[in-house]
Amino acid sequence: MANTATQTALKVADEVWIAAALLHRDDPDAADFSVEEIVRRAEQEGLHKPLRRGVYVHVIQHCVANRPPNPGRYRMLFETGAGRRRLFRRGDPYHPGREGAKITPEPKDIPHGYHGLLGWYRDWSLFSAATKNSSQEDPLLSLRGSGKNLWADEHADDYVRRLREGWE
Repeated sequence: MANTATQTALKVADEVWIAAALLHRDDPDAADFSVEEIVRRAEQEGLHKPLRRGVYVHVIQHCVANRPPNPGRYRMLFETGAGRRRLFRRGDPYHPGREGAKITPEPKDIPHGYHGLLGWYRDWSLFSAATKNSSQEDPLLSLRGSGKNLWADEHADDYVRRLREGWE
């Protein structure tokens, strides 16, 4: 359990980020988590006792990059679907009102014992971004050359003309 001085200084947004990062680190195959899972993990960590009511609203709104800022403008979480969140990664789309906003806690702002999450996150987000970029090849461009054998023995105009025979 965190000491009282740490509890007072810990920002709610940083507590939410820690909870979400721990969930991702502990379950690397999960794409995202429910709002309730993140809140429950924050409560389980006991970084602030009792759990502050603001944790829920931060998970729902204040930390969510792809929602309009109201008033919090952090980019710590990403809404993947109704009631579902994951950590934000550079390259994710976000609301323009959140431009330049905080993505991760500052090392000096998080309790001792959680600093390793910052390095883990850096590696996780780089790996995730690389995987995302390789799987986002344009589907139309990927078809380039796939039909070249259809008219390999004839000129393209002759091929089209032959296909159109009898259309009238």
